[in-house]
Amino acid sequence: MSSQSILSLAIPNISLQNEFSKALGISKVLAQVLINRKITTAAAAEKFLKSSINDLFSPHLFSDMPKAVSLVNKAKENKEKIMIFGDYDVDGITSTVLLKNTLVGMGLEVLHHIPHRVNEGYGLNQEIVRFAKENQVKLMITADCGIVNHKEVAALRQANIDVIVTDHHEPQDSNLPAASGIINPKVKHSGYPYRDLAGVGVAYKFAQAVSGSLLMDDLDLVTLGTIADSVPLTGENRIIAKAGLSCLPKTKKLGLRAMIENAGIENKKFNSTYVSFIIAPRLNAPGRMDYAEVSLKLLMCQDTQEAQYLASQLEHFNRERQKIESKILEEAEEMINQQMNFKEQKVIVIAKEDWHQGVLGIVASKLSDRFYRPAIVISIKDDLCKGSARSIKNFHLFDALMDSKDLLDSFGGHAHAAGLLITKDNIDEFRKSINKLASDQLNIDDLLPSKDVDLELALGDLSAALVKELEQLEPFGMANPEPLFYTRNLKLRGKVQLLNRGTLKFWATDGVTTLEIIGFGMSNLRESLLQAESFDLIYTPKIDSWRQEESLILEAKDIFFK
Repeated sequence: MSSQSILSLAIPNISLQNEFSKALGISKVLAQVLINRKITTAAAAEKFLKSSINDLFSPHLFSDMPKAVSLVNKAKENKEKIMIFGDYDVDGITSTVLLKNTLVGMGLEVLHHIPHRVNEGYGLNQEIVRFAKENQVKLMITADCGIVNHKEVAALRQANIDVIVTDHHEPQDSNLPAASGIINPKVKHSGYPYRDLAGVGVAYKFAQAVSGSLLMDDLDLVTLGTIADSVPLTGENRIIAKAGLSCLPKTKKLGLRAMIENAGIENKKFNSTYVSFIIAPRLNAPGRMDYAEVSLKLLMCQDTQEAQYLASQLEHFNRERQKIESKILEEAEEMINQQMNFKEQKVIVIAKEDWHQGVLGIVASKLSDRFYRPAIVISIKDDLCKGSARSIKNFHLFDALMDSKDLLDSFGGHAHAAGLLITKDNIDEFRKSINKLASDQLNIDDLLPSKDVDLELALGDLSAALVKELEQLEPFGMANPEPLFYTRNLKLRGKVQLLNRGTLKFWATDGVTTLEIIGFGMSNLRESLLQAESFDLIYTPKIDSWRQEESLILEAKDIFFK
């Protein structure tokens, strides 16, 4: 076998397959995929497939929601100023837009601020406390931040400014900021039954509660932030994303429509991939390169000409981001190859002077994917350095940073992604500390990507009808991946085509059925494919709609040669 992946093949549950298939009228293949998603009853399977926006929990289940709603009502009655303080990523921007639109629509006077990533950093700061005092703000509402801002919240309260924290990040300890109300499903005793909402999902719940509306026209925003933040697409997140993806092509937001047109996807059937790899990077780009206010203005603008101008600005920022990211990624990989001993170091911790802070997270994510280990990328600037971290399946990043918190000035995040501030002199000690923890926690198998295969099939089991049935599982994302199938002992049929961007296209047979296969980025496997007597294939079946003709094609995810 030439693959570096570990094959993890789910054990079929025949009795549960039969139960689901009979009760719901679905194929046994779809039934097994649902079982693999930890669904154990026909009722739960039906809920997964058929749940709608009406199945969302009441926002009033948050224990602090009554207090938070009353503070907004008080501000409205007394004609007091409200300020929304957000974050500079897509989750924070969509949260800010949603809250501001909702409150302005209720007749409130609302200021907003999204911090500059480099100049201000993440979360509330003392300058915004001063600004709120000077501008006679009486209620501060955070969006996708605030849960770790103890000092700033205390300063606002001391200035007689109420604070509502809406956030979804993990609190660092049992002591919470002294806010007037905290809406965060990860807080102990939050009262809310689903803890994995994105920041915009939390903001959506708050906006629903204060407005008394389902806010259906804002599902496009909630979906963008939810998918972009890579939260698990399970439970309420899946319901939101599923409903919102159907809203996006017909969005009423002029800026969003202009951006979709500029990206060339206006006539497409929207899925989570379009959001993750086309829309989100564009919305993120201004905040990475300069100031996220451009993206916020785009989502709020009411003029078609302005929408087109702002959408073109996003394209410019995105191209600039790509250039800088490529340069830093190249430098980072060179450093890793020269400096790292993977036998001794299981966590990548690299640092360099003046790396652009706006792309650290993307670079960390790509390094983590490429080397399949946690990656922390730090930009050294003066004494206080900013870092961004991404992790792998079996290493809880937030807990790992908690273990090394004495070496950090500040940090925040969750299991898979985090940000941190660290003094230059502590970087080497931090590298040793987190690698010691990883050495204790991770074994060699944890550092090999695993392919979690849903079912072993013969090629004859596949059909266009099955692919369409599997579409009921969408949207795909974290904790709800695209189904993967496995077929053994295939033989190559005919030539192997080498297409653009390192893509392979070929035909294979299991002796009974022959199907076309496409392998994106697999050009390096061409010779192995030509020389192998047979091979096993891990794939996702797709419908190829080339030139308006539909045909079944297998999208290869891994090949095991024999």
